[in-house]
Amino acid sequence: MKSNEQLLEKIHLVVEKLMNLGGSDYDKDRTVSQNDTKKGIIQRDFGIEEWDWPQGVGLYGLYKLQDFYGDGRYLPFFEKWYRGHMEKGLPSKNINTTAPFLPLSYLYEKLEQSEDYKGLCEKRADWLIQELPKTPDNGFQHVTSAIGDRNGVALNEGQLWVDTLFMSVLFLNNIANQLDRPDWKNEAIHQFLVHIKYLFDKETGLFHHGFRFDRRDNFGGIFWCRGNSWFTYGIMEFIDNCSEELNEGVRTYFIDTFKAQAEALLKLQAPSGLWHTVLNDSTSYEEVSGSAAIAAGLLRGVKAGILDESYKKAADRAIDGICDNISDDGTVLNVSAGTGIGMTAEHYKNILIMPMAYGQALALTALCEALEK
Repeated sequence: MKSNEQLLEKIHLVVEKLMNLGGSDYDKDRTVSQNDTKKGIIQRDFGIEEWDWPQGVGLYGLYKLQDFYGDGRYLPFFEKWYRGHMEKGLPSKNINTTAPFLPLSYLYEKLEQSEDYKGLCEKRADWLIQELPKTPDNGFQHVTSAIGDRNGVALNEGQLWVDTLFMSVLFLNNIANQLDRPDWKNEAIHQFLVHIKYLFDKETGLFHHGFRFDRRDNFGGIFWCRGNSWFTYGIMEFIDNCSEELNEGVRTYFIDTFKAQAEALLKLQAPSGLWHTVLNDSTSYEEVSGSAAIAAGLLRGVKAGILDESYKKAADRAIDGICDNISDDGTVLNVSAGTGIGMTAEHYKNILIMPMAYGQALALTALCEALEK
């Protein structure tokens, strides 16, 4: 188990790298091959400067560290980032471009253009409710950014993805709290219920990456590490942020689902402390970003009294594994690139490994959760 001093040393390295990841050549997406995009080579995903899900998760990790310190040490960075995008203009509305609204929903009151940012958050929440395409059972359809077109979308018609919970539903829930919108809070609860209904696998206790209504199946039925981690960490964030609004029966349902998943994950942890990118395939590579979010979720579960101390030991092993994958310059190693749904384990095993903003952020989040207060 790492000391606070050791963890803080790693945290500061990771933060510096995250804030200085730079941008990416978005125009390259117009010429990249379909084979490369299947492996995760999507230029908008790299760096910290674009407005999309990798950067949104990255900013949320930075916000969580600022919250841990209880000050505003990163506000100048947030101010510059959000102001720059306000001036540039935002990309298309979709699930993934909603991710930067999650940290903004916590930060807007502290930023110079607070009323403008508040209005932006309100409009995005209203768009999720009123205009985002819905699946049967009124689930949030996982609409994403089009490759090579900042203003276009890929509809993924009739598809639920587990990623949606982190990228959009956590934001909807938090802005509902901020603005006292019980209708939005209820919709956030509904989305967690719908996604559990179609993505939770009762045989294993794990989550499928997605569900499609046209064929009514879970695609290839692959249990992807980072996809599962969106729930492991996301559900604890959600429960902590809406405990007063949750009906006790629904809260118990969420906790029971979380505990079933945590038990399944414990059995699949590798000796290194990490988890494989295909959770139940030990020939797939060990992946750090998903392992980090799993560790953070487990630690939150222990602190909440939901999980017993055996999960603390597992999380501590994961923290050691994460620390072993932070280079001297703060790069979080062995992070899989952006991953669309695949039909086979090979699809996930072939996703390239490269530094990503969300890899920095999720490692940061796990290390912060491991700090002894």
